[in-house]
Amino acid sequence: MSPTPTASAYIIAARRSALGRVGGLHRSRRLEELTAPVIAAVLADARLASDSVDEIVIGNASAGGNPARIIALAAGLPETAPALTIDRQCGSGLDAILTAIRTVTAGDAEVILAGGAESLSTAPWRIAKPRSLYQMPHFIGIDAHAETASEEPLAYEASEALARRFRIGRTEQDAFALKSHLKAESARQSRRFVGEIVAIRANAEEARDQSAIGPSLEDIEREQPFRQPDGTLTPANTSLPHDGAAIVVVVSERVWQELGRPRALRLLAGAAQGVAPESEADAPIAAMQRLYARLNGFDRTAVGVVEMSEASAAQALALMRSLAIKEDVLNPDGGAIVRGHPLGASGAVLVVRLFSRLARNGAGAGYGIATQGAIGGLGLAALFEAV
Repeated sequence: MSPTPTASAYIIAARRSALGRVGGLHRSRRLEELTAPVIAAVLADARLASDSVDEIVIGNASAGGNPARIIALAAGLPETAPALTIDRQCGSGLDAILTAIRTVTAGDAEVILAGGAESLSTAPWRIAKPRSLYQMPHFIGIDAHAETASEEPLAYEASEALARRFRIGRTEQDAFALKSHLKAESARQSRRFVGEIVAIRANAEEARDQSAIGPSLEDIEREQPFRQPDGTLTPANTSLPHDGAAIVVVVSERVWQELGRPRALRLLAGAAQGVAPESEADAPIAAMQRLYARLNGFDRTAVGVVEMSEASAAQALALMRSLAIKEDVLNPDGGAIVRGHPLGASGAVLVVRLFSRLARNGAGAGYGIATQGAIGGLGLAALFEAV
């Protein structure tokens, strides 16, 4: 038995930029400069003009204000088009796409641009206010592995706790990281990212994720753990912050029919779930469990791909064990350990990846899941069908 689609809303095009290290590939690009070329490409793919866009919804965790409006104007969208920014931290991009689908489903719009964008290299600095006249203000870092002024547990501590509970050692995590790089390299050689990544400038560097460098196992094993002396998480087996943008086009049934019923993704079900903040690494597992609970009678083995923006190899391995997901199903072209983690854009990257696997390069029907954790103990999961 297949679940019933939420309603008639279709993702008919999906693109993203290459992901760049903070201070790297996109170091001088403001958020709108990074995102506008992706919007131009995705509209061209959909064969839609910019003035046909009813609304734009963007996930972002670092810019503040309403950057969706700035992006919309820079991309040449109509001044009349509403612009909404969503901040559920790392889950923002996926949330933006789900919000767009619900808006189209409700009949409030027929064409929406949705996704995520993060330019950590040019984002405003955050400064913590002193608690007294005798203290100095200090910067609040964007790096999940850096200390902050908040009381939230550091992300790697939650993954370390998850690794201990599932007895996932450093050796297994490093081996997973290497396999992820090998998957990504195989995908690159097979040109599976062609048509997905928008090269903002016409050179080879812009057409591939900057951190997809294919290290050896010796390189990975050489990295020192974040926590000394007994930690298992390192820069090589975790996903580090990156810059990037990912955008999809969501349209109504009427527009989809008028365009000739192009290959598309359709949402079947979504789920959000919270866990204890100190257990935030468990959040994607909890969200997936809630999603499965909603799919009464659905055959899980029909899901051919699960795209997860993993915080660490330990988190990915724990998800596979908890839900009996095969290694070739989870991130078949490599995950965030390879390409990096663009915070609020990361969930949108997952949907673009699903579109490439199931619609752009796929043949026939298929099912795929995007799942994402967010700081503070929040998880998201969504099941899509290729039509």
